[in-house]
Amino acid sequence: MSKLFSPVTIRTLEGDGLTLRNRSVLAPMCTYSVTAKDGVPSDWHLVHLGARANGGFGLIIAEATGVSPEARISDQDLGLWNDEQRDAFKRITNYLHSYGAAAGIQLAHAGGKASTYPHLLEYVDSDRKGSIPEEQGGWETVGPSETDIHRLRSPREMTAEDIQKVIKDFTDAARRADEAGFDFIQIHAAHGYLIHQFLSPLTNKREDEWGGSFENRTRLALEVVKAVREVWPQNKALGIRFSGTDWVEEGWTIEETIQLSHLVADLGVTAIDLSSAGIGQYFGPMGPGYQTQLAAQVKKSFEGQDMFVTAVGFITTAEQAETLLMTDQADGISIARAALNDPHWAANAAKTLGVTAKEDPRAAQYWRGSW
Repeated sequence: MSKLFSPVTIRTLEGDGLTLRNRSVLAPMCTYSVTAKDGVPSDWHLVHLGARANGGFGLIIAEATGVSPEARISDQDLGLWNDEQRDAFKRITNYLHSYGAAAGIQLAHAGGKASTYPHLLEYVDSDRKGSIPEEQGGWETVGPSETDIHRLRSPREMTAEDIQKVIKDFTDAARRADEAGFDFIQIHAAHGYLIHQFLSPLTNKREDEWGGSFENRTRLALEVVKAVREVWPQNKALGIRFSGTDWVEEGWTIEETIQLSHLVADLGVTAIDLSSAGIGQYFGPMGPGYQTQLAAQVKKSFEGQDMFVTAVGFITTAEQAETLLMTDQADGISIARAALNDPHWAANAAKTLGVTAKEDPRAAQYWRGSW
């Protein structure tokens, strides 16, 4: 039996946990497709995510979803700050469930990396990159400190009131995620977005209780987790995505990630996804599985404890994913770009690993493709 295609249960604080039909996870990948610019998921999102359910993934995580209008990376991002968005998500979660996949959503605030043009070819070709000017619909961005490290318009340094609003926005979005039928929330604390901006000394230059020491820099992450956990049902799983390291001297480190991972675990997080970088220029390694070592280190730190750790980053083949699991470097595999290229990545990986047509996770209507 392939380990990648064996069921696994993510622990919950109450109940039997969230059981996934297999250990393949659709990573949240931005598609910049809310053309109405209102944060409401459309037919595109139903078809895009639904195709991955048909294609056999065990857990499907909807892309970075802004907890407020100003939290969005671009003006074409998903949102979950109102009931119209919540209700539109319901048909998506219903569809994912009907084809055997668990439904997750990544709640996010882009902070100083918000208000940017969508990263679509039509924008890149026309040299529309970086911050959207306010006269074209852009908005003021906020962050722990003013900075030009993102090569974007500098964010305004957040006040204590701004910070409390962000915590409330995450709380309200989590409540709506439950009402929309999601099984799983992943808090976005990676890739140089707001929570990561507070974690990293590269972007957090504050001298109050929200900056400086490890305790202060991690305060926002812990407060968001605590607030979300209070409104997210105890029988549903809560996860978080970290950039395990900035790959920069004097930046956020894997040692700090491990320390913070245990703190969020104490607050009720039972799933951790390990990515990396996102602040300023990239100085890390490249190549297949270039950051899986980070997941392996976090997983090892939880030895003997029930924490679901997933690896991500240029994992493209079935054999590569299976090896990571069989060598105990991760408990699940997040597939990102490879899944953009192939909505049936999971089902095709099952075929490669010898899973029979009867047990192949693809939609029944496609069973003839599993020869």
